[in-house]
Amino acid sequence: MRLAKTGAPRRPGRPSGSSRVLLLGTAALVGASLSACTTAPRKVDARLPAAYEAPAGTPLPSQALDQWWTAFNDPVLNDLVTTALAQSPDARLAAARLEEARAVRQGQIRQIYIPQTPLTGSAKRTDTHIIDQSGTGGFTQGGVSKTYAANFDVSWELDLIGRRGAARRVVDNDLAAARFSYEGARAALAANVAQSYFEARGYAVQLQDARENARIAESLFKVSDEKGRRGLSPTSEGDRTAADLAQAQAQAAALEGQLQAARRSLLILVGKGVDPLASLPVEPILITAPPVPAAAPAELLARRPDVREAAARLASASGNLNISELALFPTLTLTPGVGVSKSITPSFLSPGAKASTTSSAWTLGANLSIPVLNIPKLMSDIKADNARVEQAAVTYEKTVQTAFGEVEGALVQQDADERRVALLAAGERRAAVAYEASRKGYAMGLTDLTTALQAEQSWRGARTALTGAQTQALQRAVQTFKALGGGWSPQAVPNKPSAQ
Repeated sequence: MRLAKTGAPRRPGRPSGSSRVLLLGTAALVGASLSACTTAPRKVDARLPAAYEAPAGTPLPSQALDQWWTAFNDPVLNDLVTTALAQSPDARLAAARLEEARAVRQGQIRQIYIPQTPLTGSAKRTDTHIIDQSGTGGFTQGGVSKTYAANFDVSWELDLIGRRGAARRVVDNDLAAARFSYEGARAALAANVAQSYFEARGYAVQLQDARENARIAESLFKVSDEKGRRGLSPTSEGDRTAADLAQAQAQAAALEGQLQAARRSLLILVGKGVDPLASLPVEPILITAPPVPAAAPAELLARRPDVREAAARLASASGNLNISELALFPTLTLTPGVGVSKSITPSFLSPGAKASTTSSAWTLGANLSIPVLNIPKLMSDIKADNARVEQAAVTYEKTVQTAFGEVEGALVQQDADERRVALLAAGERRAAVAYEASRKGYAMGLTDLTTALQAEQSWRGARTALTGAQTQALQRAVQTFKALGGGWSPQAVPNKPSAQ
């Protein structure tokens, strides 16, 4: 900072009144700004209950969550998930975003540790023509002059208070957040593939049931139509069974379309949208969901990629606040430089000749910068960063609570789905026995058509309810695996949020 002298001369070594006021004011501002650097770190509330208020899972190693889809013992599902993680649009988009974050980090690291001063060069040509010259003592000489110069001036801040380390931690935390976002996207993709696959299987089972119902309805129609032609029953019974047959055939046609659409959506999801539907086999079988590993709520802090990402975002926001606080301190910068220049001018002693001068120089300087007038802006930046830290902290706390709620809700609903499947399976078996007995009785003339149709309707309803419950139970198991943080390996992530 330079102070221009004005007014009468003053005695050396004793500042004037205005200078003393300025120096005292500067000291007060710097002292106030340095006191702002004592901002207490934001404490987050990540407390979780010791256990879930839900049925406990099966004691299994935590690695069972890393590739949970293999627990279903379905080669088609394994191949679909593997293909999706390798070539699906969602997986490639997540990988591109992570690669962008890595490239940004490399540039930021170079900017932190390596001076970004370019090597500059210049060349200049001047053609001078003497238009008029008077007197005998002039030395002005016209002609062509050339000047060449190359300079390399470096500016390097001495990291005396840890600015560089704080910036490095922010960069590392940003990359860690990007990596957790990448893992979360892949985990969500695996879950979406599994749920879509089980949905397609549910449609396949329903289609098989619908075709079987159509076959049974056709047999009932043949029996009632034959009995009507022989005068053993009213012809209206044949019309009634014909309507039921048409309805069963229409339901089968609708399910065929739903199954085809589900298979195409699944192929698009895994990145094979142009392949024929025949390349995706969907068996009309609904298996029992595998057991879910037992886990404690506290494990979500390490297993859930979204929780880890929120923690990294909070650490990054805290690091930016630290950088803003450190901006209040003075900055000491070294400014070494080196340069080479060459000048070619017309010679004054020998007309027509050229005089060449080549010189080199190096400098070593230092600059001290105190943000006196920038303090109000820097204080505003600190307040804004403090607000961002608060937002990141609230987001982290909400993410933790949401993760806990998702897991507990999934566990409770999965247990309810399993009990529901067991009850509906028992009811379906009894309804099937009752319908078979009623069908045989109607064929032998022991029961009327109404009784047979009611038994058939009851069995169809039980089959439909059971298929829906089995499909939902499988999808709920996938949801539980995902909620527990399955689908990725936390041990394989090298970048973790770093503290200040």
